[in-house]
Amino acid sequence: MTDSMEQFDFFTLGLLMFVASLVAMLTRRIGMPYSVGLVSAGIALALLPIGLALPLTPELIFQIFLPPLVFEAAIQIPWKPLRRELPLLLALVTLGVVLAAATVAAGMHFIIGWSWIGAALFGVLIAATDPVSVIALFKSVRVPPRLHLLVESESLLNDGVAAVGFAVLVVIAAGGDLGVAEISTKLLVTIVGGIAAGAIVALPLILIAGRTSDRLVETTLTVLIAYGSFGLAEHFHMSGVLAALTAGIIVGNYGFMGSISDDGRPAVVNFWEYAAFLVNSLIFILIGGREASQAFLPVLGAAAVATALSLIARAIAIYPVASIFLGTRFAIPWKYKHVLTWGGLKGALALALALALPASIPERGEIITVAFAVVAFSIFIQGLTMKPLMRRLGLIEKGDLSEDAEKTLH
Repeated sequence: MTDSMEQFDFFTLGLLMFVASLVAMLTRRIGMPYSVGLVSAGIALALLPIGLALPLTPELIFQIFLPPLVFEAAIQIPWKPLRRELPLLLALVTLGVVLAAATVAAGMHFIIGWSWIGAALFGVLIAATDPVSVIALFKSVRVPPRLHLLVESESLLNDGVAAVGFAVLVVIAAGGDLGVAEISTKLLVTIVGGIAAGAIVALPLILIAGRTSDRLVETTLTVLIAYGSFGLAEHFHMSGVLAALTAGIIVGNYGFMGSISDDGRPAVVNFWEYAAFLVNSLIFILIGGREASQAFLPVLGAAAVATALSLIARAIAIYPVASIFLGTRFAIPWKYKHVLTWGGLKGALALALALALPASIPERGEIITVAFAVVAFSIFIQGLTMKPLMRRLGLIEKGDLSEDAEKTLH
């Protein structure tokens, strides 16, 4: 982390912000997804002969980028609709992730020949959707509210489940002799502990925010909530993603219902929208910079197989699991299933987990490169075709976005 941040100086940060602004203007004018433009810009910057360092480390992603991204998305999720969809969402992010991870792991083991532990770790990290990519998709189009809620909530919960599963597999890979009871206990502690950490940090700070009407203080307290909840959970080896998610839901519902003043609410929302825009911009440029340095040719076959398996696995995670709820109020229209499947983009979380693989994994270098290849396919192919797909399915509703929404870039 220290070396990366030393390379990430103010000149580099300023340059990346300037590039992000230009990309935002250009992609908006030509109708290209913002994330695609940023990754392309990152590749271009990395190829320039100016020696620009574009560090991308798991520490940078987990400690700096993920907390605001998860928190900003979570404060937008209304609790009552989320609660109504919870049985469906829990099935998609538990059984769905297990099925997807198992599909990818089995394929990479039997087809490519990876060890079971390496294939399993790859299966988990690539099975989950990434809120950085998925949530950005709906920023500039009007879609049915339920679809919007399902995509955002499923991607965020998926993120947390994948991180938890990865952590358990890392312990096993390190030689931990865990039985079923020990694994179940660790899973439970990691999940419940993450949720508890989010509540422990968010609730008292929200109460403190209720003692002031200064919007700057209120905004500052939400920053402490976002990073504090994530950091507390990670410090005790629990789920930081679930902690930030829990904290964001508390702030976005309980906090906005009374603890945060009427003047403070728009200030908090605007700040976090900008924070998400800035972090999204930086992370996609850094992904592009790292993509440019990957040697894809030696792992082209493995990357092609992994990409195909990830798409198949995502379909298995959505269609069969959603079919369980046919005939109930949780039933999902086929159009929504198509969007959830093709919209299962990969991004920062998959790369952070790949880069955090233990050195003891025999295929570590190959897994990292293959993960970058799958993410590149996800961003460029799935990202570019998502809006046309939704338009073809008739899921983009007519009507202009509000002025604020129109200014929010995807």
